[in-house]
Amino acid sequence: MSRPTVAQLRAFLALAEHLHFRDAAAALRMSQPALSGAVAALEETLGAQLVERTTRKVLLTPAGERVARRAEAVIAEIDRMVDEVHAVKGVLAGPLRVGVIPTVAPYLLPAVLPRLAADFPELELSVHEEQTEQITAELLAGRLDVVLLALPVPAPGVAELPLYDEDFVLVAPAGAGLAGPLDRDVLNDLDVILLNEGHCLRDQALDVCRQVGARAAAATYATSLATLVQLVSGGLGVTLVPETALGVETRRAPGLAAHRFTAPAPYRRIGLGFRPSSPRAREFELLAGAVREAVAAEIPDVRPVRS
Repeated sequence: MSRPTVAQLRAFLALAEHLHFRDAAAALRMSQPALSGAVAALEETLGAQLVERTTRKVLLTPAGERVARRAEAVIAEIDRMVDEVHAVKGVLAGPLRVGVIPTVAPYLLPAVLPRLAADFPELELSVHEEQTEQITAELLAGRLDVVLLALPVPAPGVAELPLYDEDFVLVAPAGAGLAGPLDRDVLNDLDVILLNEGHCLRDQALDVCRQVGARAAAATYATSLATLVQLVSGGLGVTLVPETALGVETRRAPGLAAHRFTAPAPYRRIGLGFRPSSPRAREFELLAGAVREAVAAEIPDVRPVRS
């Protein structure tokens, strides 16, 4: 009697999660026909229809719902077996699924990825960029191995390894009349614009404003740091930008000035999050060390932090 393959189960699980062939294929980084073929092969192997295909979406049949529950447990055990083997080897190697928040990924990864490739040539890294809530949920569900985000992690059951601290810098139009290191109270007299809800950077900026009794401008929000800085360049207000993003984003927008705060400056702490039960905890210590070394060498304006 034939048995389902791991590839078939992974394809079906992705489809069961996204309920859309295109989105499931994109999540697995495979073609849509290949995913459709894998699901069809699984149905043939099991002799049952697992999905109901409509013109707009996919629905699971009762058999499909049962298979999805079983398949999730099977794949989790396979992944755990692989993780345990890597843990015994004691090196950072094999597949590693990393979640990264959008306000970290484009600024930190260019400094870190070359070092990881050089130090850990057997590492097979895949990166998933999404907001904090999503990558934390993916981590706890076992679909990610480790996440890179602002600490503390806003969810119970996640172990943390601090990596570095970075100050917030006030970005304002060059003609705003601001000069020298600024006291936080200056925010009381400025219109601070923020990222949309869901970004942890928005919450961090709001905390800075609340500490001095300032309010953020309610009418203007942005979906990315790049857009946020462009809005400031257009005269719509000021914003708080983390140190790692400052050079990248201000180069793209004319007529801006960056103002640092007097000590102690507002800052955020970036770190790794992982499941305490993961057998790869030792590997994550190696990963954290490599990230700290890359940060110290490539981004001198931030402060590496050791646990």
